[in-house]
Amino acid sequence: MSSYDLILSRDSYLLAFELRLFWSITFLYGLSFLLFAFHILSRTPVLGKAARTTLILSVIAHTALIVLRTFEGGRAPFQTLYESLSWFAWSASLTFLYVSRKWKDIHIPGVFVTVLAMGACLYALLSRSPAVEPLAPPLQSYWFEWHVILAFFSYAVFVVSASIEATYLGVKPLIGRGAEAYGFSSDMLEDFHSMAFKLVLFGFPLLTFGIFSGAAWANEAWGRYWSWDPKETWSLITWTVFALYLHAKAIPRFKGLPASVINIVGFICMMMTFLGVNWLAKLLGVPSLHIYAV
Repeated sequence: MSSYDLILSRDSYLLAFELRLFWSITFLYGLSFLLFAFHILSRTPVLGKAARTTLILSVIAHTALIVLRTFEGGRAPFQTLYESLSWFAWSASLTFLYVSRKWKDIHIPGVFVTVLAMGACLYALLSRSPAVEPLAPPLQSYWFEWHVILAFFSYAVFVVSASIEATYLGVKPLIGRGAEAYGFSSDMLEDFHSMAFKLVLFGFPLLTFGIFSGAAWANEAWGRYWSWDPKETWSLITWTVFALYLHAKAIPRFKGLPASVINIVGFICMMMTFLGVNWLAKLLGVPSLHIYAV
């Protein structure tokens, strides 16, 4: 067997092993989601703890998958949409586990994070090619890793913030009427809710730096900082919505429900920036310099 055949055989084996591992991770995310959901339906704390433990195992296995993919490609593992979806699921789940250490008896936000992680993994496995591709010419830049890491870190933070926001809106009417079974009490609900604001306050500069690094990258790759590309436009919309959220939290008449709604709208815009704009650009035939990553 020639050295070329040996390389192909090794790469084929690694890719097959990676796919089996990825499917196992997706199963664990799905199991964690079901346990979180059953915890909400049954109000049984032990199910919430089991769901969190399963999610920890998922993230550990997913970390190994990220390392394997990096070894396979010899580059950062988020060039294609297949890789980006995997990275999104991993970073959101890892961020949730880190943030939720402060309130280990509260498990409801986990149902939002795990359903997104499971959905992202299924979308990658069922509709995207897992092939390890060479780095596309526009991505061969110093700014590539910085831009993507900053952007996805902000996305992960916004996912967790939105999960806290949705949990707060759902649990607040239940205070004194069963919310205690989910680990909530009237004296800690607002402290729990404040974490949503703190996360956006942390994630907003990351998104800002991500947009600026993307502009620097665009100038290096295409000779202009901004071209009103669909993804660029939606990133600016997302930035604007979260800027409005931060301003709303500083205004007494808007800091309650209006700010919460704006935060969730910001999350929807973020998902539109990440995925929705790709579908729209292809569906409507809108030219986009970012379609190469679809």
